[in-house]
Amino acid sequence: MFTGIIESQGSLVRIEEAGEQGERLEIEVDVGAEVASDVRIGDSIALSGCCLTVTGVRGTVLAFQAVPETLRLTSLGNRAVGDCVNVERSMRADARFGGHIVQGHVDGTGRVAAIREEGDEVQIRVDCSEELARLLVQKGSVAIDGVSLTVVEPDAHGFSVALIPHTLAETTLGTAKQGDRVNLEVDVLGKYVFAYLDRVRDHT
Repeated sequence: MFTGIIESQGSLVRIEEAGEQGERLEIEVDVGAEVASDVRIGDSIALSGCCLTVTGVRGTVLAFQAVPETLRLTSLGNRAVGDCVNVERSMRADARFGGHIVQGHVDGTGRVAAIREEGDEVQIRVDCSEELARLLVQKGSVAIDGVSLTVVEPDAHGFSVALIPHTLAETTLGTAKQGDRVNLEVDVLGKYVFAYLDRVRDHT
């Protein structure tokens, strides 16, 4: 489990085709980042919101295996060498819970539809499928590329979020451009409630 509080950014330094197994990805993290000194093979790490298992460690370079389904359903399938990703280690049981419950199971992707500056903050509009949009609520939680954010103005076609300077500086959302594909994970509690009520309605 994750919290959506990004610890570091990593740079994609290698993509290796692995046939039916998908792709092997190598991410380099900053030497000063705690991720670089603490990570071990077998650890779960969220790369831009997508939970992957560390399969290799070489200094500050971490290797991951991304299966075809992951590449198809998330924005990792559109990444190129040199791209940056958000990095978060799985949450420790004795750690402070700073964001919201993020599973690292991407529900789908959206597109950055508009970016608007308002004083020190930036508002980003994300368009997504109606299936995902109906699970969002005003002031509820959503993870965009693994970043825990608060939903603003949800509608049938997407939603907006407001980004403070810290988020812009510490995550890849600070360099987001109109048209970018982003990973989305809606609030897991909301998903369970929606699924339960949907089943109850079908049996009444």
